[in-house]
Amino acid sequence: MKLLSSIHFKYLVMSLLLVGTILFLQFLLPQLVHSSIWSIFGFMAGLSYLLSVVIGWLYRKSPENLLSLKLLGMIIRILSSLVFIGILVVLGLENIILFIANFFIIFLFFMIFDIYIFISNLRPISK
Repeated sequence: MKLLSSIHFKYLVMSLLLVGTILFLQFLLPQLVHSSIWSIFGFMAGLSYLLSVVIGWLYRKSPENLLSLKLLGMIIRILSSLVFIGILVVLGLENIILFIANFFIIFLFFMIFDIYIFISNLRPISK
């Protein structure tokens, strides 16, 4: 049962649901999915997982700084995303508007998941 409540398991399930959604949209409406969608997904999945592991480790070291750690994670995610977008645009990416729209949607999915995990952990933290 501990596996089902693990953040790693929840992260894997959420990522697989997002992969399924992307594959479904690529099959159903391919004009709405950019050709670089998998690089976007890989970047966001890797970055979000890395940040969640590092912030979890830092939280165990210093539980009183939870809000600061969450804000730091969000700032790092936003700045890393801007750098990623900037690098791909400078390299000559085609259909930039669709790329930005796809990136923003995936970014929001991972941000909503992060906020959901944060809110679901508030009760154990407040005890």
